[in-house]
Amino acid sequence: MTLSFIGIIPARYGSTRFPGKPLAMLGDKTVIQRVWEQVSLVLDRVVVATDDSRILDAVEAFGGQAVMTSTSHRSGTDRCHEAFATLGNPADVVVNIQGDEPFIHPRQLQSLMACFDNQATDIATLVRPFEPTRPYAELENPNTPKVVLDAHMRARYFSHSVIPYVRGCQREQWPTLTQYYTHIGLYAYRASVLAAITRLPQSPLELAESLEQLRWLENGYTIQAATSTEQTIGIDTPTDLQRAEQFLIHNANA
Repeated sequence: MTLSFIGIIPARYGSTRFPGKPLAMLGDKTVIQRVWEQVSLVLDRVVVATDDSRILDAVEAFGGQAVMTSTSHRSGTDRCHEAFATLGNPADVVVNIQGDEPFIHPRQLQSLMACFDNQATDIATLVRPFEPTRPYAELENPNTPKVVLDAHMRARYFSHSVIPYVRGCQREQWPTLTQYYTHIGLYAYRASVLAAITRLPQSPLELAESLEQLRWLENGYTIQAATSTEQTIGIDTPTDLQRAEQFLIHNANA
């Protein structure tokens, strides 16, 4: 059976570190317009889920579709679910794209969608193999979640800590001895699963690590992972926006 997909982009105005970032200009377009255009290269239907009329107006001004959602959501997943329900559940699978990823690559979305070729997949996400030539400090950075996978590329655990632990070796040598994966915060959910996971109470591991995907694992959902080596720049701060400007200029001249 051919599955239908919809892309939903949660976009809040009130970011603590960068208020109004969806409407920040990146080159001659807003950040949210660049995200929407990238996703639209792959998905026929893309909707921005926002809590602010300024973002809704901006999206409609460039020809996109947006829906208003509550200001009280704890996560982008919850915002996605409200938007999806408001739209009338128009697809089999919901792809949740962060509104601060203006350089998301079509291959990343295609890899995520391909995870649902396996009927056992409840949720899909992306991981990036950590290259052992990179500084160990980048792996150790707690702001970069790590993930352990099984032999079938299913996620078994996510952590801000470096996992797995390699016994009897200096930490700096660990990436040369085992493959590490860092998590890319892009998700897709079967529609029925999205509805179910938003009703779950926060779980002990989720509260400990502050990672909502642990709630899904603790409740028995299958998270299938696909690998990606595409380089993207997420925009969390004004400094990230400056890096994104340089990335945009470099790739425009490449």
